[in-house]
Parts: sequence; structure tokens; C-alpha cells
Amino acid sequence: MTELTWITLLPPFFAIGLALLTRQVYLALFAGIWLGYYLLNQSGVLPSLAEALDGVLAVLANPGDARVVMFTLVIGAFIITLERSGAVTGFVRFLERSHWVTNGKRAQWMAWLVGVLIFIESNITVLVSGTVSRPLFDRFRVAREKLAYIIDSTSAPVCMLIPLNAWGAFNLGLLEGLDVSDPLTVLLSSIPLNLYAITAVAMTAFTIARNYNPGPMAAAQARTDGGEVDGIELSVHIDKEKTAKPRAVNMIVPILVLILAMPAGLWITGNGEIFAGSGSTSVLWASLAGLTVVSVMVLAQRIMNLDELSHTWMEGAGRMLPLAVILVLALALGSVAKTLGTGDYVAGMVGDAIPLWLLPLVIFLVSGLIAFSVGSSWGTFSIMLPIAIPVASALGAEPALFVAAVLSGGIFGDHSSPISDTTIVSSLASGTEHIDHVRTQLPYALRAGAISAAGFVLLGVVLL
Repeated sequence: MTELTWITLLPPFFAIGLALLTRQVYLALFAGIWLGYYLLNQSGVLPSLAEALDGVLAVLANPGDARVVMFTLVIGAFIITLERSGAVTGFVRFLERSHWVTNGKRAQWMAWLVGVLIFIESNITVLVSGTVSRPLFDRFRVAREKLAYIIDSTSAPVCMLIPLNAWGAFNLGLLEGLDVSDPLTVLLSSIPLNLYAITAVAMTAFTIARNYNPGPMAAAQARTDGGEVDGIELSVHIDKEKTAKPRAVNMIVPILVLILAMPAGLWITGNGEIFAGSGSTSVLWASLAGLTVVSVMVLAQRIMNLDELSHTWMEGAGRMLPLAVILVLALALGSVAKTLGTGDYVAGMVGDAIPLWLLPLVIFLVSGLIAFSVGSSWGTFSIMLPIAIPVASALGAEPALFVAAVLSGGIFGDHSSPISDTTIVSSLASGTEHIDHVRTQLPYALRAGAISAAGFVLLGVVLL
């Protein structure tokens, strides 16, 4: 293809629509990839099928993508080892003895607080919060879809509001590459203007406080009240901890190692500069460190021998395999969409005749559409910041508002997209069906998006 047209939108939107309609996520994502290569090379139906298969395999040839997939499998091993060490039961009993988490609302507040306090990396945030909170949600009959929404809404948004992590490093690198003077000041100035991140976190707190369950979430909660989680009885998922003595320390120590290893990895891979480190490498190192620590504790406490432990790792990784496949397919779809120029086409739809005060809103909406289409907030930042910064420079305006509009839109679209890695990992961590998470979260995301859109109009009127 030599010309960008609306056809470039077809692969991601076809995949998303088919997934929502049929609930067959794997087939829908691959169908989108197949369509993408058919449009890209116009080589026929069967040749494009072979190209689509090669495109999926090419994901694993990218070191960063391969590390993310490996991280998913390692975390699966980590979670099941925690469960069988008695860590989850021990931690739940510790919370019960402390008389803090005594009902469903407090369990939700705990998930929210963990998401806010662990701002090291979005996927680690959702996995830690999901692992700790899921037994409590089940015990107090709160829908796992609500857990998925809470941890998803306090992962990327909080990482953007407290950018002492790979998110901050990535965006600082982009701003430096665009010759922004004092990029750190610009990034920090954009934080109070990052309306979607702020609204998403605040709306999650409102949802917990008021037990707000719109549309599909109300149905999910009604099903959970009836004693079912994703169609199975509430008691089924904890059947593996019977033989291990409950120990809260088996939860606390590995989780602390997991959290602390992330900035250490950023510092090491950045040669002493935390903002220059590799996010994917640091996340993988952190998950391996957590797995190593819990495994050593399990062996030292004689809960399992080495043979049983290795089989537990494989079982845990196997549990995550379906999510890893979805992640690979989503990355492959994002890659073919990028090659087609989907993001560039959407960005190019912004015309020169837009009133000045509307620019922040338009940048927000376009960024959201790109992130929804390609399932990547970071990819959206890479496309839109090189557009937004020159616009701000040409207008003689402070770039912080334009940066905030891009970052807000990227998180909004990513939060709403079924093919986002954070959305996928949130489903994994909460133990809910992926499409169920998407359907129940979307009403919240659209409400937060509408509030943010109105806010960007107001900011455009006041600041430009």
C-alpha cells in the first residue's frame, strides 16, 4: 500500500469487533492479522495466510516482545508457587486477624490502595494486586470483573501520575528526542493536566465507595452473588493449598523482592540512570527474582522437593499459556497495523482548520483512537508526541498541555482496547474471562473518557 486510507483501520477494528461478537479471541486476533497482511501485500488469500503466520512468529524475534511473553509465563509459575506455599491463605488470615479487611468493600479498597502504592510498573501492579486480592474478593462474593477493573484502572494511570518508572523513562526519551527544552519539567508539568489518568483513579474510588455497577458489571455481580466465578463455584480455585501451612511471610517477602527488583533492574540496565533503563528487561528480572525467592522459601520449608517444584513451575506457566498466546497475537496485530500506517492515518485526519481551543480535545481523541486500534499506549505516544510537540511550538504554547492530551488519550484507548497488554494481564491476574473484563470495564472507561474530553475543552479555552 502506498497511500493511507480508511482501509488501514480495518484489521484492528475487524479483530476487536469479531472478538466482542464471537468471544473467540484467538481466532478474531488472527483474522485481523491475516486481513492486515492481505491488505498490506495484496498477494492473495493463501499467500497472506503464510505471511500472517510469519508475522506472528516475528513477534518472538523482537527481544523486547519476547521478554514480555516470557514474563507472562514466569509470573504464572510465580503465582502458583505462591498459592501452593500457603502464602495466599496465610496472608488472608493475617488480614482477618488484623480486622481490617472484613467485608467486600474493604477488600476493594485494599486492591485500590495496592494499585496506587505500587507504581513501579503497570503489569507488576496488576499482578501483585490481583494475587493478593482475588481470594478476598471470592470470599466476600465481589465479582472478579470488579477486581479486574480496579487493578486495570490503578496500573497505567498511576504509573503516568507517578512516573518514577519505565513509563517516565520512555516518555522522557521521546521528549528529549524531540528537542524539548527541559523535558523533565515538561513531563512533570503535564501530570496535573493528565485528566484521564486522574479521572480513572478517582472514578475507581467512587465506584468502590458507592458500589457503582453499571450495565454488565451489575450482571457480573449478580452472578457472583449466586456463588459463581466465571461459571465455576467460588471454592474451586483454592484447592491447591491444603497441604501447606499458611504463612503470610511467604507472600510478603517474595512480593517485596518483586517490587524492589524492578527499580534495581532499571538502574542496572540504565548504567546507573534509572530513567535510561530497559522496562521489559527489568520486568523480566523482577519476576525471575520473585520466583527464585519464593522457590527457595518453599524448598527451605520442605513444602515441596525440587521435582515437585519444577512441575509446579511448568503447571503455572501452562496456566498462563492462553494469555501468552493472546499477547503474541495482539503484538502481531499491532505490528501489522503500524506497518499499514493505521496510527499515521488517524493522526493525519486532524485538519488545519480546527479552532485553537479544540486542539487539546482533538489530540486526546485521536490518541485514544490510535491506542484503541493498536492496543499500545507506548506506540501511541511514539506516534502522537512528534505531532503534538511541533504544534505547540508553532503556536508558541507551553507543551505540557499537549503532552498531557497525548498521554491521557493513549491511556484511555489502551484502557478500552481488548488487544492491550495491560487489559490482557488484568484479566489474567484477576482470574476472569478476558472478554468479560473488557465488557464490564468499558462503561467506566467511556464515562472517564467523556469527563476528560470535557476537561480538555475547558483547558483549551482557559490556557490557549
